[in-house]
Amino acid sequence: MFRTKAQVHSLNTRDEVAILHENGPNDVIAEYRGKRCTAIYNVFVGLYYVDDIYGVLPDQHKCPNCGEYLPDSDQRAS
Repeated sequence: MFRTKAQVHSLNTRDEVAILHENGPNDVIAEYRGKRCTAIYNVFVGLYYVDDIYGVLPDQHKCPNCGEYLPDSDQRAS
């Protein structure tokens, strides 16, 4: 897990997000304001794009693409 600036869909501007899971540029899970959302990484501009409108995960603890379990942020720190 790491924190970075990303383009946030609902804001149409950049804000800080936590990248929780990344399995290639099109399989990214980010956390923004307590919501886990799908995201992509644009390798050409070096920026993450987080969809906090249509990409909110129905199961906050499971990656929808690969099925990997995503523990709570405080569990990752230990």
